[in-house]
Amino acid sequence: MASPRNTSILFAILSACGLAGEPMPSVSVEDLNAKMAAEKGIVLLDVRTPQEFASGHVPGAQSIPLSSLSTRIDELSVDQATPVYLICQSGGRSARATNILRKKGYTAINVSGGTSAWNASGFPIDR
Repeated sequence: MASPRNTSILFAILSACGLAGEPMPSVSVEDLNAKMAAEKGIVLLDVRTPQEFASGHVPGAQSIPLSSLSTRIDELSVDQATPVYLICQSGGRSARATNILRKKGYTAINVSGGTSAWNASGFPIDR
């Protein structure tokens, strides 16, 4: 059984990583694809490197690498209530980006599985 001290340490680590508290909102690639087909103007932010983005990305995605997200947030020309979907290769970097944007007050949603899941589902890719 975990001691109260160990539990406190674990909670502190999870909080620092943005993993404690309310669950992170996420969407599957299947649900994102359906939403993109049904609605115009979906804001999709790809936080992979420029090289990864150039090798293939979800149509309509905007590229802002995670490494520069904090300094380029103003490029998101949307109000904070507009959902911003974040995607990377597998979901790790986009989860971190989701936390960054949520802390700044944005309605940020992580795309589970990232472009790997998007490709595996056979959805279109732009190059």
